[in-house]
Amino acid sequence: MDRFDYIVDSHCHLNYKGLIEEQAEVVERARAQGVGCMLAINTKLKEYEQIVEIVETYPDVYGSVGIHPHEAENEPDVALEALLSRAKHPKIVGIGETGLDYFYDNAPRDMQQVNFRSHIAAARETGLPVIVHTRDADEDCVAILREEMEKGAFTGVIHCFTASQFLADAVLELGFYISISGIATFKNAKDLQATVKTIPMDRLLVETDAPFLAPVPHRGKTCEPAFVMDTARFVADLKGEDFDEFQHITSANFFQLFNKAQPPKRVLAA
Repeated sequence: MDRFDYIVDSHCHLNYKGLIEEQAEVVERARAQGVGCMLAINTKLKEYEQIVEIVETYPDVYGSVGIHPHEAENEPDVALEALLSRAKHPKIVGIGETGLDYFYDNAPRDMQQVNFRSHIAAARETGLPVIVHTRDADEDCVAILREEMEKGAFTGVIHCFTASQFLADAVLELGFYISISGIATFKNAKDLQATVKTIPMDRLLVETDAPFLAPVPHRGKTCEPAFVMDTARFVADLKGEDFDEFQHITSANFFQLFNKAQPPKRVLAA
């Protein structure tokens, strides 16, 4: 395997306010900081074409197709075919983000669960990983993942992990990956930091969730993919890993999981 000399931002929203206004500059700043690949996440089917435009513009950006749990009521009963057909695009490499959010409860929980299972079915059929958002829903999330895994294998990642050791252990047992965001750098994230130390390096990804959750030392700013380097350096130090090795392993993990994506040649900033 070739050595990866860059970090992958495994989850960002390049079509969201705060980034879309100067999208090209945002991508250039990420490249300048050593970010070699980014995954642009779809949260509403009506915005899918924005994701396609992004991934067709930037060779080092891939995308996903999915409906966020917050949108489960606005886009109910999504047909499996709606996900499958959109997943055929050569640069759409993941299904989601989907999952359960019982913290905000922006959609009825039963509708979130139906939405979640539809995405898992699409992940199973396409072979693409499911990108899972879960907040204050550990037990239901694990129950659904276990039930669905019994119907047939699929892969996936828990993005922006902030949950319990219980959830980490359960999803690792199912073969999932875990992605860490800038929240891990916050001073009040001691429990999360303790859990991060237990995640095997071969299951670890890093992300920004930009434009949200800017890591230290960028708190209060609009987050952007360049900031994934700060999270990566913090997590590498937290786990006692050499940074060069950390970036190689986490990037290799990304392309192992999102195996439809081809590692792009590093595109250096102009």
